[in-house]
Amino acid sequence: MGRLECDAWVSYYRRAWVRFLRSALALTHSVFALPWPSTIYGAWLVMRANQLWAPFPDNDPEGARRAMARFYALVGRAHGESFDPTRAAELEVEWWREHREHQHSPARADDERGLIRALAALYAYVYGVSTDDVRVAAEQRALAMRHSDEWVSEGCKLESPLIDQERAALVRSYAGLLAAVHRG
Repeated sequence: MGRLECDAWVSYYRRAWVRFLRSALALTHSVFALPWPSTIYGAWLVMRANQLWAPFPDNDPEGARRAMARFYALVGRAHGESFDPTRAAELEVEWWREHREHQHSPARADDERGLIRALAALYAYVYGVSTDDVRVAAEQRALAMRHSDEWVSEGCKLESPLIDQERAALVRSYAGLLAAVHRG
């Protein structure tokens, strides 16, 4: 899953939307175990939310939240989850906002606490566990973003070793999330 998400991030920053959609399909199917028709629709919703969020500084956070709310509703229906899809989407886009602020604010470059809190809040809410239980997953995802941001600032070169570091942190993040869900 970490490899698939890393591929999605690389595609996102290169604005390679067809490749992003392929990664989103594989990731949505692997992470959420949806049947293929729902996987296709869910991956499209994730891609659309990312496209609405992507432009800087003139993005569409409300549109991104609406697309992600539809995605979380799809996941909730498929698995009989009780979380509120609108709230899950708010938490999802909040970590996107934290990351973007962190990315573009030199004053916040070394302070990932808000990003880690936002990630942990999303994980805790969607998976029904404590924020303490998902802290390692959130920290590793924030580390992956640090590597990704450095890769972007260096020109998005596909041969960069930062991609491998990003991928490794995402793998550790998913391992931490899996451990937290099984403990919870």
